[in-house]
Formats: sequence, C-alpha cells, structure tokens
Amino acid sequence: MKAKYLPLFFALFISLTMFAQSDNGGVKQDTKDAAHSTGQAAKKTGRKVKHGTKKVVHKGAKATSKGANKVEDKTKPSPTPQPE
Repeated sequence: MKAKYLPLFFALFISLTMFAQSDNGGVKQDTKDAAHSTGQAAKKTGRKVKHGTKKVVHKGAKATSKGANKVEDKTKPSPTPQPE
C-alpha cells in the first residue's frame, strides 16, 4: 500500500522544488538589475562631478587672470615727460 503513494510523493516534491527555483531566478535577476542601475548612477555622478570641477577651476583661473591684469595695470610705471 505504501508503494502506491511513493510516486505521488516524488511528483509533489519535484513540482514544489521547481516552483521554488523559478522564484529564485526572478530575485537573482532583480538583484543584477539593481546592481547595474547602481553602477550606472555612480558613473553618471562621477561624470557630473568631473564636469562641475572643471567648470569651477576654469572660472577661478579666469578670475585670477582678471585680477592679475588689474594689478598689472596699477603697477605699470606711468610715462614720465621727457625734458626738452
């Protein structure tokens, strides 16, 4: 009598493990997608930081140059009249 139920038990066991495995595949893919999105966000942030840093450095260099030109104009000797 017990031999009759043994194939039914194995069939039920195999079907339950198949469902459990299909769920794990979805979780695994979701994890991969989340990691990929995080990586892309980090790359984008890095590019934005690089661009912003360049912009600030160039603006600072321009302001320094402008200030240096003003100082240079003030320190130039004025032309002295030549005696005749």
